[in-house]
Amino acid sequence: MTMEMKDSGSVVLTAYHPHSPARIAGMEQSFVQDIPPSHSPTGRKSLSHCRRINRMLSNESAPPAFSRSNSQASMDSTSMEDFWCEVESIKESREDGAEEGMLLEFKPADEGELEAEWLQDVGLSTLISGAEEEDGQALLSTLTRTQAAAVQKRYNTYTQTLRKKNKHTVRDVRDIFGTSDSSPTFETVPVSPVSSNGIQLPGQKPVWKSVSSKSCLDCGIDKGSPSITEELSYEVSFSESITVLPKTQEGPKNQRFKKEDSALPKFIVRKSRFGLTEVGDLSPEDMKKIRYLSLIELTAFYDALGVELKRNRVERVRGREHGLFGVPLTVLLENDQKKVPGIKVPLIFQKLLLKLEETGLETEGILRVPGSASRVKNLYQELEAKFYEDTFDWDQVRNNDAAGLLKMFIRELPSPLFTVEYLPAFITLVEKISKIKLQLQALHLLIMLMPEANRDTAKAFLQFLKKVVANEGKNKMNLWNVSMIVAPNLFIYKGKRANQQEMQAAATTAHIVRLLIRYQDILWTVPSFLISQVRKMNEAAMNNSKRQLMFDKGVRKLLRRKTMERERPERPEGAVTFPPYLQSDIPEGVIRVYAPLHSKVSMAIQLNSQTKAKDILARFHCENSCGSSQNVKGQIQSLHEIGGNIGQHCLDPDAFMLDVYRANPQAEWVIKPKAS
Repeated sequence: MTMEMKDSGSVVLTAYHPHSPARIAGMEQSFVQDIPPSHSPTGRKSLSHCRRINRMLSNESAPPAFSRSNSQASMDSTSMEDFWCEVESIKESREDGAEEGMLLEFKPADEGELEAEWLQDVGLSTLISGAEEEDGQALLSTLTRTQAAAVQKRYNTYTQTLRKKNKHTVRDVRDIFGTSDSSPTFETVPVSPVSSNGIQLPGQKPVWKSVSSKSCLDCGIDKGSPSITEELSYEVSFSESITVLPKTQEGPKNQRFKKEDSALPKFIVRKSRFGLTEVGDLSPEDMKKIRYLSLIELTAFYDALGVELKRNRVERVRGREHGLFGVPLTVLLENDQKKVPGIKVPLIFQKLLLKLEETGLETEGILRVPGSASRVKNLYQELEAKFYEDTFDWDQVRNNDAAGLLKMFIRELPSPLFTVEYLPAFITLVEKISKIKLQLQALHLLIMLMPEANRDTAKAFLQFLKKVVANEGKNKMNLWNVSMIVAPNLFIYKGKRANQQEMQAAATTAHIVRLLIRYQDILWTVPSFLISQVRKMNEAAMNNSKRQLMFDKGVRKLLRRKTMERERPERPEGAVTFPPYLQSDIPEGVIRVYAPLHSKVSMAIQLNSQTKAKDILARFHCENSCGSSQNVKGQIQSLHEIGGNIGQHCLDPDAFMLDVYRANPQAEWVIKPKAS
C-alpha cells in the first residue's frame, strides 16, 4: 500500500508498505494525524510518535501471510523506527524555519513529448529536426541490437504522434535503421562475440548465450544464506546479456528485505587487458557520449526486463543564487572554483565531511542521533555569514550538529542529489527487478547518467558513509542503520506535485542507499562496452568529417612539434626494451611516450604482449629520478592515451599497452598527473 503525508512546508512523503487495500484510507488518515508539530529543541521528544507510526507499519499489523513467523519477514520494528524518526526530525527542522522552501515545478507531458525529449537527451535530436548531422549518424552506427530497438521504439511512437497531430513530415524509421519493417521486434537477443577491445569481430556470426544457474546466480536477498560471490562482466552490454526474461516483482508482497550484510552478494569485477576506467579518467567530451549511450542502454535494459522506464519532467527549479544551503550544485561550484580552481565538490560539503571524518566517525549514533535544533539553526546562519570569509570556528561544532548540517545541505539542494528526472527509475529498479545483480546493473547506468557535479558530490558522500559503516564497532551504525537514516534525506524532497513512484520510502529507498554504499567502487567504474562504443562513435565521426577529435590544447601544441618523430622505425636508436622473458617471438609495435614535466621529455618504447602501463611509468621514473623537479616527484603520474578514437583516457596501471595500442594506433601517449 502507499501512504502520503503533507505538511505546511510542502513536504510530500510517500511510503510503500505491504498492507491490504482495505487498510489504506483509515491508515493514511491515522498516519497524518499521529504526527503533530513538535517544538522540541533536541528533535527526539517525538520518539513516541515514531514508535506509534512504526507499530502501524510493522508486521504486527500486517495480514497473517506476512507475520513475523514467515521466513520472508522484513526488518523488525526497531530498524523501521530509525527511518520514521528521521522523517519526523526533517519535518521539525522545516517547521522551525531552518530550511527554506525550494520548490520543483513539474509539467505534464503532452503526447509524444516524452519521446521527443528522450531522443534529444540521447543526442539524437537530428531524428526530430530531420537534419543529416554527423554526430547523430555516428551514434546510430555504434548501437547494439537491443539499443537500436529501444531507439526505434521511441522514434516510432514519436512519429506516430506527429502524424496524428498532422505535423510536418517525418523521416521513416526504415530510412534510419535500414529495416524492412518499421515495427520493432523484441525477441531473445543474440550476444555477439567481442574481441579484446570490445568490438565485434568482422565475419563472425552471433552466438546464442543461454542463462543457466551457473552463469547467472540468484543474487536475491530473500534467502538466509551467507554472502555469495559472483563475477561481473563489462565486456558485453547489460541489455544484450538478458536472454531469458526474469520474473519481475509481482507486487508489494515481494517488497521485503533482510537487513543483514550477509544477505548481499559479493561481486567481483575481473580486469580486462584494458584495465578498469573510472569516471574521472575520461575527457568531458567522451563522458558526454557515455551519458548518451547510458540512457539508451538503460532504456534497452528496462525494455528487455519488461519494465517501463519513467522519468519526471521538471519545468523549473527555484533555488538561491548565493550562499551555501539551497544553492544549485553548479552555482556553488562556479563560486568555489574562483577560490580553488578545478574543485569538483562544493567546499562547504567537503568541510562538513572532513569535520566528521576527523572527529565524528567513532561517535555513537552518528547521523542517527540529532543535534540540538537551536544550535543547528544558529550554526546554519553563522556559516552563511562567515564561511567564505574564513572566520567560522569549526572547533565549536559538535559532531551530531555537523551531521545535522550535512543532511540539511543534501535536503536543501534545489534538485535532489540523484536528480528529480530519474528518481522514478531508482525506485523502479527495486520495485520491479528482483535480482540484486540486475538491480546493480540498472543502478550502474543511472550513476553514469548523473550530471558531473551531482555524481562527484554523491561519490564523496558515499565514501564518507562507507567510513561510518567501517567504524560500526564504536559508533553502533551498521550498513542498514546508515541506509535507513540517509534514505529520507536523499529521496524525500519538496515539490509542488509528487506521485507514489517518485516518492518511495522506508525499505525501498533504504535498500537503494545500501546498494550505493556497498557497491560504490563498482558503480563509479565505466563499463568497458560503453568505452568501446565511444571509440567506435569517435572513429565514425572522424571518418565522416575527416578531422581529428579535439583534445587538450597544451598537449596538442607539444605534440605538433613532435609530428616528424611519429614515424616508427623497426628498431629506433635508443629504444627501450624489456627483458627477454617479457618479450614474445612476434615483433611488436613501438610507441613514443612524452613526459612534458620530466627532464627527459620523450622516449621510444618497444611493446610486447606483457608490457603494462605501470612498466612504462617505472621506466620513466628510473630515467628521470635525478633530473626531475621536486614538484614532479611529489605528484602521482599516470600514462594517458590522447587522441585517435578517444578524447583523453587516463590508463589503468595494469592495462596491457599492446592491446590499447592496437585498439587506438593513432593515439599519442603522455605521462602527466592524474586529474583529481
